[in-house]
Amino acid sequence: ACEIARMESYLAWVLVGYASLFDFGLGRALTQQVAQRLGSGRDGEVPALAWTGLAVMSVAGIVVAAILAAAAPWLVMRGLKIPAALQAETLDALRILCLSIPFVTCSAGLRGLLEAKQRFGLVNIVRAVLGILTFLGPAAVLPYSNDLGSVMWLLLAVRVAAWIASLVLGLRVVPGLRSGIVVRRDQLAPLLSAGGWITVSNVVGPVIIYLDRFLIGALLSAAAVAYYVTPYEIITKLLIFPAAFAAVLFPEFAVSSRGAGHAASLYSSALKYTFVFLFPAVLTVLAFAPEALAWWLGREFAEQGATVARVLAVGVLLNSLAQVPFTLAQATGRADWAAKLHLVELVVYVPVLWAAIAAAGIVGAAVAWSARVAVDLAVLAAMARRLLPAPAAGPGRLWLGAVVCCGAAAGAWLIPGPAARTLFVAVVLIAFVVISWRSWLSQEEKAGLRAWLT
Repeated sequence: ACEIARMESYLAWVLVGYASLFDFGLGRALTQQVAQRLGSGRDGEVPALAWTGLAVMSVAGIVVAAILAAAAPWLVMRGLKIPAALQAETLDALRILCLSIPFVTCSAGLRGLLEAKQRFGLVNIVRAVLGILTFLGPAAVLPYSNDLGSVMWLLLAVRVAAWIASLVLGLRVVPGLRSGIVVRRDQLAPLLSAGGWITVSNVVGPVIIYLDRFLIGALLSAAAVAYYVTPYEIITKLLIFPAAFAAVLFPEFAVSSRGAGHAASLYSSALKYTFVFLFPAVLTVLAFAPEALAWWLGREFAEQGATVARVLAVGVLLNSLAQVPFTLAQATGRADWAAKLHLVELVVYVPVLWAAIAAAGIVGAAVAWSARVAVDLAVLAAMARRLLPAPAAGPGRLWLGAVVCCGAAAGAWLIPGPAARTLFVAVVLIAFVVISWRSWLSQEEKAGLRAWLT
């Protein structure tokens, strides 16, 4: 019973994750349009634009929820290959999930509004609390109930609470919204136009990201999905940092694109800070994934998921770096480049992922995912070189140093025994700090760090 309950909680996390597919990029489009109006002094247009965008996103969420609810029986019984013993509970859970989709999509619009007003602290507080409750909620319910439906009702309540919090914050940050809901047709066209290629990226991108879960369920089993998704969800939480960073960079890139030197400097600094922040965490995962998973979920889970966690950790580091040129492309009016890249990736990635899963199971899926984001980073970095109005100083040294550091980190994977790995990680981290200080930090950054430490 305990094993079934644990599997059900993993399925709940998977199902809730699917709801984030249905933003359709309109949250980012709303950010762009609202920021544009605020920057040009047209504050009076913001309330109507915001309510129009929120209305469109809410309607889209309701339509998607209705379609998913109608398709739920097929998904449970055939598409995801749910074991017969879990089909009834999973079907109920999927229907409960449908209720959360309109709240998730509308929350994305409210988050976009807050980001346009540069209230990133409020956005990150809501995100952090939502993430914590999403993971701790099932753990709190399982001692009292093994029913997957109970877990999903709790997660639905968390999503509704996040929507309410975002709405309250939006009304506070943009007081004009309190005057009443106003939906104007003339505001719809610029919103959809601005979100055109951004929407393509934000639809195709999540489909690519979540495709591995569907194929693992279809080709292997629901248990294999759990073994894959659990380390995936843990490791990809590291993307919270670059995602929050990208939200800040988006309006900055849009403005600084008019200033050649600042745009290049901002781009180089963003890459540098992303790598410096995430490399120690990735190194730790590479070194201690087996022990961490065994301590948390048991030896069997560690045997199944440790290699997946390590491969995905490398991919997450690459994907984090890719967020910087991706944000640059969207902010400087070339969202079509990133969108076309995603479309090409989708066509190529599906057969590659299928073959990788068939050949190597969930480890093959992790390798395919990490290889895709590596190609993504290389192409986006080439795009960034063309988009920057002036050469960016520093990325060359950063790329070289990153390759050296990642090569050293790979050694943590090969060294047997936690004691030896601990010593190795300490040596690599000392070398990493020295390289960062001598090669990547400017004199101004060193002075600022010294002042902060003292």
